[in-house]
Amino acid sequence: MNQAIDPYDPEPFRALGHQFVDKIADYLQRCHDVIPGEHDSFPVLDVRRPEDLEQAFESPLLAHPEGPERDRSHDLLDAILAASNHLHQRGYVGHQVAAPLPGAILWDMLSSLMNNGMAVYEMGQLQTILERRCVRWMAERIGYGPGAGGLLTSGGSLGNLTALLAARQHMTGSWDGGFEESGQLAVFVSADAHYCVARSMQIMGHGKDSVVRVPVDAKHRMRTELLPELFEATVQAGRRPMAVVSSSCGTSTGAFDNLQAIADFCEERELWLHVDGAHGASHLLSAKHRHTLEGIERAHSVVWDAHKLMLLPALITGVIFREQQHAASSFAQEASYLFEDASAAYDLGHRTLECTKRAMGVTLYASLSTYGTEVFARNVELTVGLARAFADHLETCTDFRLALRPETNIVCFRYEPGNVEGAQLNALQDSLRKRVVRQGHHYLVQTRLDGDLYLRTTLMNPRTKLEDLQQLLDQLRGLHSQK
Repeated sequence: MNQAIDPYDPEPFRALGHQFVDKIADYLQRCHDVIPGEHDSFPVLDVRRPEDLEQAFESPLLAHPEGPERDRSHDLLDAILAASNHLHQRGYVGHQVAAPLPGAILWDMLSSLMNNGMAVYEMGQLQTILERRCVRWMAERIGYGPGAGGLLTSGGSLGNLTALLAARQHMTGSWDGGFEESGQLAVFVSADAHYCVARSMQIMGHGKDSVVRVPVDAKHRMRTELLPELFEATVQAGRRPMAVVSSSCGTSTGAFDNLQAIADFCEERELWLHVDGAHGASHLLSAKHRHTLEGIERAHSVVWDAHKLMLLPALITGVIFREQQHAASSFAQEASYLFEDASAAYDLGHRTLECTKRAMGVTLYASLSTYGTEVFARNVELTVGLARAFADHLETCTDFRLALRPETNIVCFRYEPGNVEGAQLNALQDSLRKRVVRQGHHYLVQTRLDGDLYLRTTLMNPRTKLEDLQQLLDQLRGLHSQK
């Protein structure tokens, strides 16, 4: 009879770990060596049909290896790398997800090993303290005083829900009394706001009509001069205004709403001001770009994703409150098997929907400690500067139209050759985007602005260069000429 293998034996793990790190480092080097347009053998995304991937990964998952000699870890690693979207390539200019710093993923690995839950202080002592330090660091960057507080959670959608629950509790005190006490509430958002705001209000039971969409101007910023009129109309319709949510910045265009004007309105009407800064709050790290968030310190709450412009692996989202007591009002609960009075101030389970919460503060704290804040500030300035240089170039091209001048690292544009007009232009953008992605040199996405389809690039990889983006434009021209 074969002796059972001890899966906790550190020596096989040591050997496998060294091999894995070497392979991942080789992968990173390969990503670094790719020049968009010159490496057909290593596309940014190898587009495959879902049914093909289902079939390819069915057998390895169901067939159990019979011993070390059958260990297929390396084969599986190669297969996962090959079928993934390669964010570390310069041609990745798609969604708002970082190409993570290699050092940061090691701290993520440590958190996975320790696996200390975050509901109660006793289960994750140091992890709780590190999270509190990260929250304090974020609060200081926002401009909040010593009375601020908050938590880290899994993504901007959950972060916005948490903040809106706190806003409702503050405005209505409805956590114990239920929906009847809160009544039909309303929040005001930009017409370009992320869908998670509407989803949060519907999760909270207020229906889609609880979200009042404020039209945007030519720069896709909320038209704050319309807020008083919309406020009165909302009251007349039988709803109670609760909050204004600022898009800082908008997902489609990267436009920043006017926080000072919104704060003035909220203070006058005694409304909660929440800033969805999932993408744009990292501008606070740059003296050059902090002005886009002028007035943010007047907000009651701010959401800030470190897994976007701060180059960290997903998900690490700060939900920061100007006043500490609001951090505990969203999910106040009694649970004798978890919470004790002695550590109540440190028990994070009172503040988040999550109970067994990842110790994401370890990755953020360690990355700030080892890389220093200047690395993240430089990344903001580098990627925003590249976006503006790309916009400058687009404005010199007679066959491309820039949607608007970028305020952050998001650039929207259209290819408009002289032989295509009207509604056919939308179909052209869609067709060209799909063909670019299939060709594999670049990965970009699309969005609709004022009813028209635009190509959308988010410059998340600090290694992407202007010539890579110029090559993308040439590729679009070439694909169109091929028909």
